[in-house]
Amino acid sequence: MAVENSFSTVRRVLYAQVLMATLVASGFLLMGGWKTAMSPLIGGGVALIPNLYFAYKVYLARYQEASGIVKAFYTGETVKLLLTAALFAMVLQIPWINFLTLLVGYIAVLSVFWFALFYWRG
Repeated sequence: MAVENSFSTVRRVLYAQVLMATLVASGFLLMGGWKTAMSPLIGGGVALIPNLYFAYKVYLARYQEASGIVKAFYTGETVKLLLTAALFAMVLQIPWINFLTLLVGYIAVLSVFWFALFYWRG
């Protein structure tokens, strides 16, 4: 039962990340239009997609022994970092991307982890 509750928290964090990406992109949409809003939305996606992979990898290992869970964490984190680098490399090939607003979206989505530590403790 504790396993399901912990994944409920993971699910809330992922939903909050989607919400954060949407809110940041909406703010840029109101300030400058669709073209301005796309960079932070894509930046949020660059943060969110690797996090989804990591959460799925750990979810699959939830009933394994401790060594299997640790292996899933290490493998998931390694692939997450490689996937993040690959996504940044792909996204930065788009000529109209604004790098600063892309980073704003990326950092905003990653900041959800820190806020989750304060709000969703135990």
